[in-house]
Amino acid sequence: MKALITGVTGMIGMHCARAARDAGWEVYGVARNSASSRLAAVQDPSVFRCDILDYAATENAFRRVQPDVVIHMAAQAFNGASWEIEWSTHQANYIGTANVLRCARMATPRAKVLIACSSAEYGDVQPEDCPLKEERLLRPISPYGVSKVATEALGFQHFHNFGMQVFLPRLFIHVGTGHPPATAIQNFARQVALIAAGRLEPVVRVGNLETARDFIDVRDGVAGMMLLLEKGAAGVPVNICTGEAVKIGDILTMLLDIAGLTGKAKVEFDPALGRPSDEPLLLGDNSRLRALGWRRQYSIRQTLEAVYADWASRI
Repeated sequence: MKALITGVTGMIGMHCARAARDAGWEVYGVARNSASSRLAAVQDPSVFRCDILDYAATENAFRRVQPDVVIHMAAQAFNGASWEIEWSTHQANYIGTANVLRCARMATPRAKVLIACSSAEYGDVQPEDCPLKEERLLRPISPYGVSKVATEALGFQHFHNFGMQVFLPRLFIHVGTGHPPATAIQNFARQVALIAAGRLEPVVRVGNLETARDFIDVRDGVAGMMLLLEKGAAGVPVNICTGEAVKIGDILTMLLDIAGLTGKAKVEFDPALGRPSDEPLLLGDNSRLRALGWRRQYSIRQTLEAVYADWASRI
């Protein structure tokens, strides 16, 4: 079994590669030369250095590998950043996915193709709408969310029109090690680690702490996606989530406790960390995922302990 993973140097891509190797698969990857991961500089002959916006280079990777499974994780993956880089978000996520799907259709039409969709597709969500079921109307309210609705639509189109085995996991917020400080948890963990090391004044700068999110450990999320590939149905969206939501403020409280900084650091609101819109609650229904046999292995505290230790080592 051969797997080709786009975005293989990203946080989720790296964990997908690890899970695939643990399953005994032969793993290949696609990554840009400018990929920001600490693994990006590694000269690995199994990793093709190309941008998925370059169709010819991407097709070359597909034809050379002839994968049985394609795991498409390459994307502009940050919801908050999409407000500032709207055009490149749509390019990477829509055009990039169109290229990957066409490459698969032309080179390996029988391959299973898993496309990273997103909970941001749900968009305009009120607390009474939760937990969110996959049948709910998609009303995205960020450029990233719009791009991911388009991504999923492309996947379904290729499933419906061309009979391809396209799997559609809707990823809620995945948290784990090896991630840049572009999300609230990673930003908090980095600041707290710097404060604990005496390299930053004891002030944590934050955005909105009142929102609550369904956070999932990346190891649990990848396990769910592997189950989806093994037992799930193509063309059917599946929430990859825990079914529990945690307030952002409680996340920060836990990180300060883990670092031994409870009562030793101030918290200050930073307007630069705000967004034009921010759902008060984003909580998913994971009934379809649990029906495949998935069970959560990591608590939010265990996830945060791993993230904090990672940042403490990185700084």
